[in-house]
Amino acid sequence: MSSLAFLVTELQSLASETRRKHPEIREAAEKSLAILRASPEQATANLAADGPQSDDLLRPVFMGCATKNAKVVAISLGSLQRLIALKAVPQSAVPLIINTMADAVNQGVDIQLRILQTLLSLVTNFPEVHGDLLGDALLLCFKLQESRIAVVSSTAAATLRQLVMFVVDKVVDEDRQAQGPPTDPSITPNIPESEITLPNGTTKSVGPSARDAFSVFEDLCLLANSEKPHFLKLEFLHKTFALELIESVLTNYHDLFRKHSELLLLLQHHLCPLLLKALSDRPLFPLTLRSTRVVFLLLKQFSLELKTEAEVFLMLLIKIIGDENDGAARTHESDHQHGYGARPQWMRVIAMEIMRGLCTDAELIRNVWSRYDAEQSGSNVFTSLITALNRLVTEKPALLGVGSQMFGVGVSSHPGDSPGSSGSNFDVGAVAGMVATAASATVSGVVGMMGSGGGLSLQGSAMKLQCIDQLDKADSPPIPEPYIYLLGVQCLVSLCEGFASFTGPLYSTIVMQKPRAAGEAVVRAPPALDLATLPADEPRTKQFCLVRDMVENGWPALLAALSFIVSTNLSDDLFVEVLSSYQAMANVSGMLALSTPRDAFFTSLAKFAIPSRVVSSLDSYAEPATPRTTTMLSENLGLTGPAQAPGLSERNMACLKVLLSCALFLAGSLGESWFGILEALQNADYVLSAKGLQSGPARRNSAFSISSGGAPSSRSVSGPAPGANAQQPGPRHPLLSDLDAESVQNAIQRLFDASKNLEDSAFQDFVNALCKLSSEMVGMQSDVGPAMLSGDLGSLEELASPTSLSPTTAHRRRVSGIHLPRTLRSGDFGINKLGGVALLNIHRLIYRSPEIAWNTTTSHLLSIIRLATAPQPIRVQAARILDEILVIVPRNLSTTGDLQAKVQRRVLDVLAQQVIPDSFIGTIGNSTGAELRRMGLDTLHQILEASGHTLVIGWETIFEMLGSVCRPPPPPRSNSLETHLDILSPATAIQPKAPPLGYTNEKSYTALVKVAFQSLTLVCNSVSSLSPPHLRLCISTLGQFGRQADTNIALTAAESLLWSVSDAIQAKRKDAATEPEYSALWMFLLLEVLGLCSDARAEVRVGAIQTLFRTMQLYGATLTLETWDECIWKVTFPLLDSITAEIRHNAASSLASVRAPQTMAASPEQAWNESKILALQSIGSIINDFLTSKIMHLESFTRTWDVFVNHIQESVLLDDRIISAPALRCLEKAIKATSAADESFKSKVTESWQRVWQACDRMGVTVMERIAETSIDGPTSFIPFTQESLVALVDVVRNTRSVSLRVAGVEWPLERLTRLMAILKGILTYTNSPDFRPDVDGLTPVQAVVMDAIAGIDLSLAGSPSLVMRDLAEYTTLPFLAAFDVTSTSSLTVPDTPTKSTRPQKRITYIGLVKKTMPMLVDLFLRFKDSTNIYVDGTLEAVLSAYSIPIKLKYDCPSPSKFGKDQPIWKTATTCFLRIVKECTQQTKSFGESIPDTRIEGIWRQIIDVFRGGILADCSAADSFPLELQESEENFDLALIAALEIDVIPQLGDLRIPDTLVIQLAKVLRHGSRLHEFDTASDVDVSLDGSGPSHHRSQESHDFETVDVREYDIGSTVSGSSLPRERFSYWCFDLLFLICSNTAKDQEPSRRRVAALSLPSLLNRCQASMIRYVADEALRGNLPFPRAREDELLYILRKLSELKLWPGTLWAATSNAPSTHSLQQSPIDSSLPPSDLIADAVKRSSVAHLFHFYHVLCDIASIPRKTPSAWVMAEAPSPLLPSSPSATGDHVNNLRGKIGTSMSSGQALELDARSLARMCLKIVGGEMGMDVGR
Repeated sequence: MSSLAFLVTELQSLASETRRKHPEIREAAEKSLAILRASPEQATANLAADGPQSDDLLRPVFMGCATKNAKVVAISLGSLQRLIALKAVPQSAVPLIINTMADAVNQGVDIQLRILQTLLSLVTNFPEVHGDLLGDALLLCFKLQESRIAVVSSTAAATLRQLVMFVVDKVVDEDRQAQGPPTDPSITPNIPESEITLPNGTTKSVGPSARDAFSVFEDLCLLANSEKPHFLKLEFLHKTFALELIESVLTNYHDLFRKHSELLLLLQHHLCPLLLKALSDRPLFPLTLRSTRVVFLLLKQFSLELKTEAEVFLMLLIKIIGDENDGAARTHESDHQHGYGARPQWMRVIAMEIMRGLCTDAELIRNVWSRYDAEQSGSNVFTSLITALNRLVTEKPALLGVGSQMFGVGVSSHPGDSPGSSGSNFDVGAVAGMVATAASATVSGVVGMMGSGGGLSLQGSAMKLQCIDQLDKADSPPIPEPYIYLLGVQCLVSLCEGFASFTGPLYSTIVMQKPRAAGEAVVRAPPALDLATLPADEPRTKQFCLVRDMVENGWPALLAALSFIVSTNLSDDLFVEVLSSYQAMANVSGMLALSTPRDAFFTSLAKFAIPSRVVSSLDSYAEPATPRTTTMLSENLGLTGPAQAPGLSERNMACLKVLLSCALFLAGSLGESWFGILEALQNADYVLSAKGLQSGPARRNSAFSISSGGAPSSRSVSGPAPGANAQQPGPRHPLLSDLDAESVQNAIQRLFDASKNLEDSAFQDFVNALCKLSSEMVGMQSDVGPAMLSGDLGSLEELASPTSLSPTTAHRRRVSGIHLPRTLRSGDFGINKLGGVALLNIHRLIYRSPEIAWNTTTSHLLSIIRLATAPQPIRVQAARILDEILVIVPRNLSTTGDLQAKVQRRVLDVLAQQVIPDSFIGTIGNSTGAELRRMGLDTLHQILEASGHTLVIGWETIFEMLGSVCRPPPPPRSNSLETHLDILSPATAIQPKAPPLGYTNEKSYTALVKVAFQSLTLVCNSVSSLSPPHLRLCISTLGQFGRQADTNIALTAAESLLWSVSDAIQAKRKDAATEPEYSALWMFLLLEVLGLCSDARAEVRVGAIQTLFRTMQLYGATLTLETWDECIWKVTFPLLDSITAEIRHNAASSLASVRAPQTMAASPEQAWNESKILALQSIGSIINDFLTSKIMHLESFTRTWDVFVNHIQESVLLDDRIISAPALRCLEKAIKATSAADESFKSKVTESWQRVWQACDRMGVTVMERIAETSIDGPTSFIPFTQESLVALVDVVRNTRSVSLRVAGVEWPLERLTRLMAILKGILTYTNSPDFRPDVDGLTPVQAVVMDAIAGIDLSLAGSPSLVMRDLAEYTTLPFLAAFDVTSTSSLTVPDTPTKSTRPQKRITYIGLVKKTMPMLVDLFLRFKDSTNIYVDGTLEAVLSAYSIPIKLKYDCPSPSKFGKDQPIWKTATTCFLRIVKECTQQTKSFGESIPDTRIEGIWRQIIDVFRGGILADCSAADSFPLELQESEENFDLALIAALEIDVIPQLGDLRIPDTLVIQLAKVLRHGSRLHEFDTASDVDVSLDGSGPSHHRSQESHDFETVDVREYDIGSTVSGSSLPRERFSYWCFDLLFLICSNTAKDQEPSRRRVAALSLPSLLNRCQASMIRYVADEALRGNLPFPRAREDELLYILRKLSELKLWPGTLWAATSNAPSTHSLQQSPIDSSLPPSDLIADAVKRSSVAHLFHFYHVLCDIASIPRKTPSAWVMAEAPSPLLPSSPSATGDHVNNLRGKIGTSMSSGQALELDARSLARMCLKIVGGEMGMDVGR
């Protein structure tokens, strides 16, 4: 109801607007409103049904339209439009409405636009409007279309288009209604029909809608032709508009026109003449444009219905295209008759645009051929079109420019520069030849007219909007001059693509995807399509015939046009399209079996892909020299000539890519045409791999591979040339991608790979073409003329040199463009590819008839091999290809029937022709012939290796080939070179005398022997399959090779004799029937091997020895005892004797004797040494395997063992040192083997190990004697033992002990163990070995085995623990006493060679050893601490002494590790030492008198010495440590103080310990407690050696002098330097106070003695500090003291005030026997004077020390100035001193908080030195009985 509401609003507006001027309209409007308001739905229904109220409702609308008031009219029309939209207007009112709008049409623009809207709504909403009524409505629109107001005119035109479309569309609906409903088509509605008169005079009954459409379209045609219309009452209509309406109708309703004949008659009788006339009259752009558009529609949609008219239009368009509008072109006669000249260029362009649209319709083009050209009387439209297009694209060559890339790079693009550009390489018939020549002539002739500018591109040549679409233009737009040629190119491309798009899919369906029978293979390379085999009545067959005829007739013009276009300056996208057209035409021609056009297109493609000038220019091109002068630089910059190398451009490569693609697609149908294609590919390969040809003759004779090419030269391929046609970066077309040389060569290879998909016949053609190409090329290079063959050339290598060619030969040239002077390359293209193809089709060669490919291929290759005049590289290449084929064929032969024998015979016969000398090879010395034979023998080797087990025939041929290389060597030059065998072998009975070992230097002959022997080795590996005759022949051949000059061959022959032939013989000896025959053969083999054992050549000798012993080991279990006895005494020991004698002889020979220069790395002496090593190793293995099972059963075992050990001993002591280790290892194996003997051989085992120990003792003596040597040089120099040999010696000793313990069950006696330890020590400390290994982070092998040997000693034997511990203690001192630098020697085997360098290369530190022995000593001591022996015999002293060295050195110890973070050695020593001290101090006391006093004194002296070294060690190196690390180091050293307090001090008071040791310990603590260093004499200690003063931390004296207090009377202002480790000094001070005090109550006698002996050191220490302070203070005045000195003074005063001595301690200390008087003093002598009496009594007091310091305390107490002060805690307990382990821990973890006191709770109290001194004086007073108040 929205429209109804709008209608009410419109009527209200109408009533309001006409209220004054037109009251009658207002009344009518109000009446209508009343009707609508009363019943809107009923009112609308009455209007639609033409009811009684319709007039009342419509009256105000019509009355309003009749007024001249624009506003009223607009409102009225709006109301009318609403009514029409509501379909509330009766049909009867339509004429009135149209008349009303016709009356108002002359009003304003808005009114006119409203009328057009209303008309469109009226006609579309009332389909029943027909006839005149429709005509009136259309007439009204036509009138408005003529308006000069643009908006009205354009709106009217649009309305007309819609109305005309609607009129025609009603015909479609009418036809649909006439067919009846879809559910029941038999029901036909009653549609009224009327007759119309057709253009041909006939009549036809049609429906009303069809009549309207016919009338309207007829009038449009008449009006367009300036004729009077029949239906429309219109006098004039613009032709352009009429044509636009016609185009719109035909575009949308062409199917309707085909159904209605009356409409087709309109096209035929009205429209076609109209269009023909429009195109023939004077051209006007708007009219011609629209006419051609309609013509395009007629040709596209009605060419079948308007056959004749279409032909006329096509020929007219072709004629227009053929017109030339360049000012000098011809003019048409018909144009002159009309009085105007040739058609304008834009008309040709429009015609070409139309033709482009037609050419894209491949079906239309085929229909054109079938309707016109195929008929004899036709107009040849298609042919004319191709010809016209060809003329068009070639009419202005200068405009299109030259495609410089098409001529390659590095060559001139001018045709005159080419040595020749005509001729065809393909023999494809007369027509093909003429067309190809014509195409070449076209390119060559026209290209001279072109410039380098111009060109075609979609960006620069095309229009943004094609002319045919520019309907808004009154005149032709600017048209680029190349645009028409671009259109011509696109037409040609579309035609070619049309052929391909139709033919390709159908061809694939018919040929490649046809139904196949079961098991039939897929056709991958099908033949061409044979149209005769297709059903003739099928539509596709007819279409194929059409395409075939079109291509067959049109290909010359197409080829000419395409060949011209592709050589012009095209953009990449256009070039790709043209190249795709080439590809399409070649493929279509091939698919349709049109060989002539196919080969012509291949010819053209080949010319563009590989320009002949590029090929010919490569030979004359030379690499430019490096610019060194200005002239040379200018030349190389191209100022005087081109410097770029000839090569292929990207477009050449693209053409080559297309050529390959086409050849690959048509591979199954090319036949003889393969020759031309392959020749082109040969040229391409030549250009792409040109870099390898420019490096001179030396490169031409180099090795090559079957795959062609390599990394191509950059000069052979060029990138896109810069220019106007350069494309923007972006994705490129596939044809322009992968154009690098490698990709193209891969594509070439893929073409040859596709040969495996060819049928047999096609493959035969392909192979024949390859062989033909190869024959021609080889023939060119071989035919050098009589002058060359009669020259003095000595070999074919000279013949192959380019400089040796005659001038006449130098200019010979193939039509392909390849010249000879630089083409004698390292291989032939045809041969190369023939090999690859053969390998891909190997099954075809095997299982198909030989005539298909085998005979052709092998005959061709053999002919080249036998062609003596052919270049050597090509002959070698042919041999290589042939050999690879011969290798692959047997490998792929899977059948075992007759075919297997035939194929094997075929292969071996061909190979024999190559290997066995013949006349074609020439002389034997010819290097080429020898190389070819070598290659054949190598092929035989590969055949035997891969397929020898499958050979069923041809063994005689194989041995004949192998024997052909074993000719007798030339006689020796002197008798001295002859060699004789000492053992006569059975070979002399069946073979001629073996010639002397060869001395030929012929390299090629040696190579032949090597290769042949490899094959013989393979035969031996499978010798079990040979029959006895063949086996004997094999042995005979092996004998020949064993006597060849080549050492490797002689060696390998010996090994093959055993491991191949011997195994086979032994396997067959098990058969009793054949055992005698095979036993004789086996004995013969053994004797041959024995003969080689004494060969002068080291390699042969070693191989023979190895083979001999392996034989014994392999079959030893089966030998009898008698045989074993003979093997030992006649083989083994004589072999050792002979080798040893030779070694002795060489060692005794003078170095100045005449000797052949050594060319090998090893000297003869070394070679003999290695031989003996091998013999010893082998003997060791034999003894290890068969000692208990065979050898010990011999009666001569004892003598055998003695001789064997003697050999080992002499080898170790007398031979080169390199033999020592293997000899000892051999002995080790032997002694190990005795452990497996049973009880029955116990006596023999005992004899065995005792004999071995004797030898070890003798060798150990030698080792120990060499330790004392100071030099290993000089005339009596001795080659030192290596570490390896020492390890082996220790291992022998260990195994000897192991056997001894197993047999005897008890440990060796102490005497023998002592001898063993001495030997082990000598081995461990041996210093002359040249092969030491680093020993910081771990043990060296020698150290490890020595420690293992020591660990194996049974310590339960009396005396053994002390023996072991003493030696281990000595080992512990080695890093500090015996470390040494190792100097390298020049040689180990030549003793008199001087040392090359004495610079230390490495150092033996024994650090790894000491890290193992230190804890080990602790463990041993703890294990045997209860044994008095280790105390009595000095073992413990030795252990303690060993620990003292690292503890004293401390930071001067060597680094404990090189790569790790091991604990420092001194820390390890300290920890171990303290563990021992803790136990030993208790044990010595518990043993009591069991340990002598001297040992007690020695043990304690060592203990005190170690403590002295640890406390007074030099710690200056720690000053540079971080503070945390320094603190950690001090805490570690506290363990020494704790050990002294806990473990030492309580036991130190033992009366058996001398006083001097106790006093020494106290002095150590006194010095350790020092905090300052002064330059006074009292602070200088005497060093151990008395050499002078030193720092108290480094070297302290044993004697500590008492301080002379008088020296301190002289004060000093020098503060002195503070010593580091202040905390440690206070710890020492604390301990000194502790041992002098009565704090500890346990073991009172011992402690009192220690206190008495230590008190002088404490008093001396305190007195020195206090007196120095008093003296210095008097001088310094108010100058403050350093903090450390003030703290020290306060600490001493505080400690002195708290110190309580044992009663009588000071008295005992000052007596002459402190130890005696410490426990009991003599009574006080009352007879003494009072002063002496008081002094004597004071010394017995517990505070006697304060009396001792009375004077200095008075001095401090009387100091007038401020004295040092500090805050302490009131009521603080005694100073914390480590009196127990727990206290020690607390002492470690708690730092000293206050001076002399601990961190205890209490009240803080400030104390100063003066008050502390007065406190001490008060204590003195109190002790004297004076009551001193506080």
